[in-house]
Amino acid sequence: MIDLHLVCLSRLQFAVTALYHFLFVPLTIGLSMILVVMEATYVMTGREIWRQMTRYWGVLFGINFAMGVATGLTMEFQFGTNWAYYSHYVGDVFGAPLALEGLMAFFLESTFVGLFFFGWNRLSKLAHLIVTFLTAIGSNFSALWILVANAWMQNPVGASFNFDTMRMELGSFYEVFFNPVAQSKFVHTVAAAYVVGAVFVLALSAWWLARGRNRDFARRSMAVAASFGLASSLSVVVLGDESGYTATEHQKMKIAAIEAEWKTEPAPASLTVFGLPDVEQRKTHAAIKVPWLLGLIATRSISKEVPGIEELVERARARIVRGAKAYEALVKLRHDPHDAEAREQLRQYQGDLGYGLLLLRQTTDPPRATQEQIQRAAESTIPNVPVLFWAFRVMVGVGLLLIALFAFSFYLSARHRFEQHRWYLRWVPWALPLPWIAAELGWVVAEYGRQPWAIEAVLPTFLGVSPQPAGNVIASLTGFVLLYTALAVFELVLMVRIVRHGPEQLGYWPVSAPVEHEEDNW
Repeated sequence: MIDLHLVCLSRLQFAVTALYHFLFVPLTIGLSMILVVMEATYVMTGREIWRQMTRYWGVLFGINFAMGVATGLTMEFQFGTNWAYYSHYVGDVFGAPLALEGLMAFFLESTFVGLFFFGWNRLSKLAHLIVTFLTAIGSNFSALWILVANAWMQNPVGASFNFDTMRMELGSFYEVFFNPVAQSKFVHTVAAAYVVGAVFVLALSAWWLARGRNRDFARRSMAVAASFGLASSLSVVVLGDESGYTATEHQKMKIAAIEAEWKTEPAPASLTVFGLPDVEQRKTHAAIKVPWLLGLIATRSISKEVPGIEELVERARARIVRGAKAYEALVKLRHDPHDAEAREQLRQYQGDLGYGLLLLRQTTDPPRATQEQIQRAAESTIPNVPVLFWAFRVMVGVGLLLIALFAFSFYLSARHRFEQHRWYLRWVPWALPLPWIAAELGWVVAEYGRQPWAIEAVLPTFLGVSPQPAGNVIASLTGFVLLYTALAVFELVLMVRIVRHGPEQLGYWPVSAPVEHEEDNW
């Protein structure tokens, strides 16, 4: 029988390490592209202040990059230590994008990070700009391959199950790479990372400007962050809409849970802006709905309905029954690979085998499962509705707030009025944690909403764990939390010190240098 305590601990460890790691990843991606914008301006104008801006923000980028590497390396080891059966079952498919992430992205990024820091006086302006651009490309490629792997977990295309090896085997790398979920997740996640970088630069620059320090440096940095952030935050909305549409195509239960849509509504479905989901009664109290909006977002039409949780549970129940037959055929074939009748039965029901595996949480003999056990397995396909409902709404609310912040910042930048609004300069630094909150909640929605699947409709999460004592996981989880917390505190202290010192005290901004005040030359 399944040790659910071990499963929960293994899930918790991976979730904690992933959320820690994702504190650093979006800032690395966002700052890398902002550095490209700043250095490109320096190459085009020849103005020294843009070179110094690139170097200073590059120092903060470098510190964050190092922490991202330190927290990211250990995550992949967990596939072997905590998720051994998962790695065996899907490693042929999942390992390919992870290998490419290391070979094509991580090494590219790491190499050019070194050239970025040590090449200022050894490379020409254009050559160093190319280095900075390739550093940013490496950062984005890292996200690309990771998200290709993650998207395959959400929508497993280009692979098939081989009963002889008991593994999923790669059939078409083209389909895996051009998975529609991968494309939408990549652009949406990268745009969100750009928002993180833009808020970071905007908030710290406003803090300096409010204190009358590094005024020309801060104004120019805020101008870049405001325009870059506004474009990125608007892109997040558009690309998030596309991500929601692909989720409706491939993960209908996730969408129903996000909306706490217990029953299927007539088309076009209404979007619930606010409500109080009640899991026991299976209804949403005090619901405030916008007619048609969910139908338009989820189906791109006003004639298609969005199925509710109860209908999807019934669909899952039917697939579980068929999956039990596939499991029965698989057991026969493991004993006699030449059993033609079992082979035909597996071929007929193989698409539902993953649903049949859900019964292993209820019984050791899925083909003989009772109606009650089948129903419990079907009910297990419902993720945690209140968590998804509120995580999604807080994420969207923060996103709208950031759009408003960037829009007003862009207005002030266009009119050169940052310093005329002291209240603005005092409040902007408080917005610093907001994009991280939205980004972390985005991962909660994406990953928590996939449960109970490690691979959607293929492998239940509880089957992927390594058989080991729960105490081992508790010990490693405690170690990771302590180590990662220490690293996070170390980075925070180091970056706060550099920000407090400012560029003028790091040798990048000579105090005696003439200060530029030509507002029209931003």
